Amino acid sequence: MITVHYLENSRAHRILWLLEELGLEYDIKTYKRGADMRAPSTLKAIHPLGKSPVIEDKGRVIAESGAIIEYLIGMYDKEHKLRPPGGTDERLRYIYWLHYAEGSAMPLLLLKLIFLRLPSQMPIFLRSVGKVISDSVQRKLIDPQLADHLAFWNSELSRDGWFAGSAFSAADIAMSFPVEAGMTRMDQTGDVQAVRRYMDTIRARPAYQRALTRGGAYVYADS
Repeated sequence: MITVHYLENSRAHRILWLLEELGLEYDIKTYKRGADMRAPSTLKAIHPLGKSPVIEDKGRVIAESGAIIEYLIGMYDKEHKLRPPGGTDERLRYIYWLHYAEGSAMPLLLLKLIFLRLPSQMPIFLRSVGKVISDSVQRKLIDPQLADHLAFWNSELSRDGWFAGSAFSAADIAMSFPVEAGMTRMDQTGDVQAVRRYMDTIRARPAYQRALTRGGAYVYADS
């Protein structure tokens, strides 16, 4: 039995969704965020960095969302439903988006979140100065890059509705968190119709909905 160490309102939702798409049985151990929004220290008993998601399967402890997705696909996707065939352009797109999700998208989105919260984390007498600094960094450095990424997503999804070709794949599961979280933090004045259609489509998948039922409240499901 696979065990998922699941932090509420986190990237771990994707792992439950993937398990549901694969039709696998699994247990969930849920962790609540602290007042600082960080995972509890008890997660360090599972993995030294104390991050989520982490899974346990067949005596193995596997961390990092992309690594977990690759492990589960390699081990259990026997019918090759969620990964395009090797040697195809679709497989190249699949590999790109699977790694882009954590390698390019999430660092920038995390930077945005940090600067959004920066003023509230400073002493009261410095918060006005902190807000000026935060707003300036976002406006000059972060937001222009986010706009480029959002336009890129919309352009790619306008091709055929999915990130790795004409069929749904695990790359779409990997990209779901950057897209859903990003749409709560990005300026959406440009064309985002394809992104919105993608979000509506993934949320309508029965496996996505089953993951919500198993995992509990997931704030980004309504972004």
